[in-house]
Amino acid sequence: MSRSLRSWPELWLERLLGRLPIGWLQLSHSRTRLYAALGGVSFASLLVLMQLGFHGALLGSVALPYRAMDAQLLISAADMNTLADASPLPRVRLLQAAAVPGVDQVSAVFLGRLDWRQPDGSVRALDVLGFDPSEAPLHDVEIRRQQGLLNLVDTVLMDARTRHIDAAPVLSAKPDATWLLELRARSLKVAGHFAIGGGFSADGYLLASDQTFLRLFPNRSSGAPNLGLVQLQAGADPAVVAALLRERFRDAGDVKVRSLDAVIAEDQRFQSTQRPIGLIFGFGIVIGLLVGVVIVYQVLSSDVADHLKEYATLKAIGYPQRFFLGIVFEEAVILGLLGFVPGLLIASGLYAVVAWKTGLPMAMNAPRAGAVLLGTVAMCALSGAIATRRLARANPAELF
Repeated sequence: MSRSLRSWPELWLERLLGRLPIGWLQLSHSRTRLYAALGGVSFASLLVLMQLGFHGALLGSVALPYRAMDAQLLISAADMNTLADASPLPRVRLLQAAAVPGVDQVSAVFLGRLDWRQPDGSVRALDVLGFDPSEAPLHDVEIRRQQGLLNLVDTVLMDARTRHIDAAPVLSAKPDATWLLELRARSLKVAGHFAIGGGFSADGYLLASDQTFLRLFPNRSSGAPNLGLVQLQAGADPAVVAALLRERFRDAGDVKVRSLDAVIAEDQRFQSTQRPIGLIFGFGIVIGLLVGVVIVYQVLSSDVADHLKEYATLKAIGYPQRFFLGIVFEEAVILGLLGFVPGLLIASGLYAVVAWKTGLPMAMNAPRAGAVLLGTVAMCALSGAIATRRLARANPAELF
């Protein structure tokens, strides 16, 4: 064939491989089979990327409220696994912690959840954080600027990113133009807003003073907050102070002291390995890989079967097994690379749609895309290795 009539992929692959790109020629010979194979690989990549995206959104939404906290260490009940199941702890532990060297301030935070029925009848779950407005347990600039308003009874700040609400009245709420919110037969005045965003269990957040919180949750006691946010003195070593606090509470055994990063990591690990939703996403990734392996194996296996006599002829005249392995792996890598691109583009678009509709922190990033690309190529290579088993067992004398 004239060199000028050969396609650019063929010329590029020939230069890269240093030989005729037999794998590419076999794939491109049947365009229908090639497009079907690429569709299968794209679907498998899309499936894995979506599952990873949902899993990443789960981990990201778990971290959101913790990242809003201004603390180096966190004191919680000993049985706390996630923020939602943080049991109340004795306030006296926070007072004891404040006396430990290196501790500057310990802020008590109350946690609760309320269902808010909107005028249209739909219900939104709101996580409520209550704290003393004279302290600064949250580092968001907008929250700190407005938290003095919480000193007024039944006044709250609302998360403007709460899922599926009309954000206009929340965004327009001001100290002199509050917006009324009915919760548990109480009229709360929304005097301002902030932005955190909902997760998989709640649609958004509400900030209140500890006094307003106790009015909303009359069964809760002021002597039993859920968290103690520990701020350290300048220059204090968090590891040293944490060790002192653990030693201080060693006999009591009813609280645990962890760094904020450790709390986030343990919460994310619990959500991923103990909660059904995390396990479902994990299984989804495995199923996506299995689907991809089966599809690519079927394509490569059929290709090997169709050309078995040609391979056997080459084998009879002395070509080694690694030559045939190279051809099949060449096909596998081409399918992996070309099939990944449509899957990535479609997944990126779906990420944007899901983030827009749900408010979940879901976005494509380079490490995730790179990991799935490597996984896709490895999946195709594995399929190719399985497909060549028949070729390795082929005896030229039995094929003619």
